[in-house]
Parts: sequence; structure tokens; C-alpha cells
Amino acid sequence: MAMAAALRREGRRLAQPINALQSHSSLISQDQAPHGARSISTQIVRNRMKSVKNIQKITKAMKMVAASKLRAVQTRAENSRGLWQPFTALLGDNPSADVKKNVVVTISSDKGLCGGINSTSVKISRILHKLNSGPDKETKYVLLGEKAKVQLVRDSKKDIELTLTELQKNPLNYTQVSVLADDILKNVEYDALRIVFNKFHSVVSFLPTVSTILSPEVIEKEAEAGGKLGELDSYEIEGGETKSEILQNLADFQFSCVMYNAVLENACSEQGARMSAMDSSSRNAGDMLDRLTLTYNRTRQASITTELIEIISGASALTG
Repeated sequence: MAMAAALRREGRRLAQPINALQSHSSLISQDQAPHGARSISTQIVRNRMKSVKNIQKITKAMKMVAASKLRAVQTRAENSRGLWQPFTALLGDNPSADVKKNVVVTISSDKGLCGGINSTSVKISRILHKLNSGPDKETKYVLLGEKAKVQLVRDSKKDIELTLTELQKNPLNYTQVSVLADDILKNVEYDALRIVFNKFHSVVSFLPTVSTILSPEVIEKEAEAGGKLGELDSYEIEGGETKSEILQNLADFQFSCVMYNAVLENACSEQGARMSAMDSSSRNAGDMLDRLTLTYNRTRQASITTELIEIISGASALTG
């Protein structure tokens, strides 16, 4: 019994410098650890696990916020589709119209973390700019949203005519969007407005879309040429307004209605894409947390085993 008590006392005495050595080695990362030392400490793994858990909490909260915003705007987006459809039936939507002055209206979000919807819109806008540029043609950008501005200002700053941001700072309504549309019409000269946005289909699906609005002058020329727009002559015009004035009012109203629908559709696509991105991030954080937990348990078990071996070896040396 006396011998066993003496061994325990010696074991505790030897364990003190070993524990001090372990606490010092916990400050050494895996890359900094010398050959033969412990590769990683439990403290480093615990800190990493804590960071991953915090990130997972944030991504789950962002997913719930995006779902709430999507429900709020989805109904309005679906109802707004009935506004521009009569104009398309009357005035048409001719994306292949060959005109001299083109304005590409790119609708994007002000915030990121929503997948590739903004990159898709910018890519299509660049293609439209390239297709409608030439010696006798002029193509300008009108950008709605901070993300399109950040991407296009790098290589197309001289072609940006107007930039509007913080569209979703307040709940979107037709009055707000019609004011924006009026500002665009006052500040740019155009023969064709090409609106680029993402049409909402479902939470995991959106379709990049381009809507074309022709100027009243181009519409009148097309009507006189006897094309599809020639049907305008079959309508009776009442009041003192001329045909040109009617076309001007119709074109302005069509632009504001299409803009309203495009902004709502893009807002739905943004929130749906953010939900998908945050859900994927939460799952990835969970997988990473599982791997870190396994690493932590293995590291802790290896540390305990090493300490036991050192204590037993020290005690055996004393009795040696």
C-alpha cells in the first residue's frame, strides 16, 4: 500500500510538467508544429467548431428572413403579370428590333449572398450591349441595384447613363416604380428599352428574361409599315389627342408596368435564390461541424492516451 501511494505521488509530480508542456503546445497550429510534436490541439479545434456553429446560426436566420420576404412579395409579383400582358398583345415585344439608340435596363439586387442571379443579368446585359453596338448605333446602360453597378463599372463605366440603388429599402409598389420609370425616361434618349431581369418560377428556379419597349416614333413607323402594329389603326381614338400623343402615353405606361413587374419578379428570384444559398450553406456548416467533432474527439483521446503513457512510463522508471 505504501508503495502504491508513493507511485501515485510521483505520477502527479511528473504530470505537472507534462501538462505545462501540453498547454504550451496548444498554442502551436498544425502547420507550425515541429516534427514529432502533437499535430493539432483541442483548443484550436474547439475555436473552429464555435466559429462554424455561429456561421450556421446566421445562415439559418438569413434563410428564414428570405422566406418571409418571399411570401410578402410573391403574391404582388404574380398579380403584376396582368398589367403588362395587354400592352404586349397591343404593341408587341420585338427583341430583334434594329434601332440606333438602345438602352439596356439591368435590374439587380442591392445585397449579395443570393447565388448567381446578378451575374446572370450582367452577363446578358453585356451580350445585348455587344449585339446592339456598331458604327451607327449607340447603346447605354441604366442600372437598378448595387450589384450590377459594381460589376459593370469595371469595364463599361463610360456607357453607364444612370444608376439607381436601394430599390427595396421600402416595400415595392407601383407608385414608387412609376416614379423611377419617369426619371429614366427623362434622363435617357432611346429608340428601344431592353429590360433585363430574372423571372420567378419557383424557389429553386428563375428564368433570365428580356422585355423590349420601343419608343413611340419607332412604334408609329412600324404601324405605318403595315407590320403587326398596323392593327392600331383599327382602334377608334376619342378626344382631342392625336395618334402620336396616344402612342406616347401608351409607351410610357407600358414601360412603367413592365418595370413594376420586372422589379417584383427579380425581387422574388433574389429571395428564392438566397433561401437556396443559405440552406446549402447551413448543410455545409453541419457537415463541417461533424468532421470537426470527429477530429476533436480523436485529438482529445490521443492526448489523454499520450499523457497516460508518459505517467506510466515515469512511474515505471522510478520503480526501475
